[in-house]
Amino acid sequence: MNIQVQNTDLEGVVLIEPEYFQDHRGFFFESYHKKRLSEHGFDLDFVQDNHSRSSRGVLRGFHCQDKTAPQYRMVRCTVGEVWDAVVDLRLGSPTFGKWYGALLTAENKKQILMAPQFAHGFVVLSEVAEIQYKCSGHHNPSAEKTLAWDDPDVNVSWPVKDPILSDRDRTSGMSLKAYRNNPFF
Repeated sequence: MNIQVQNTDLEGVVLIEPEYFQDHRGFFFESYHKKRLSEHGFDLDFVQDNHSRSSRGVLRGFHCQDKTAPQYRMVRCTVGEVWDAVVDLRLGSPTFGKWYGALLTAENKKQILMAPQFAHGFVVLSEVAEIQYKCSGHHNPSAEKTLAWDDPDVNVSWPVKDPILSDRDRTSGMSLKAYRNNPFF
């Protein structure tokens, strides 16, 4: 089985489309294959898998871990559909503060792979959605960082008007301007 890896406008973020087989019984695909991914320049060792379930309209993000506990993350939607977005936090990058978004669904089986210096978020478009992601580093609460999901300098075009947010996402997200003055990467 093969995978197609498409570069995005953000160096360090790729969209992965795995080959899959489907018939009247269901489907089969390899959601991760270390050798095939390394053939595309990503020689990663994933050490943790995460799984979340959310309801329609829930927005989670933008989250990442700082340079004390960096993580590559490979994200996919296994139930329902989400609109997934990442923001470039690499100071000096020509795409600093820019974002990339893609529709991830259980049906299209697409995945986003991002380098550690990108903040990640998603919003649920279906009744419920489940997201699973592989991480190259372990979760470390003291390294958790949040970028404001609605920062006007990033200006993400979220496809929902009034998302459902956690208290953390509603109140503790750092603005891009504040990040410039106090970067964690």
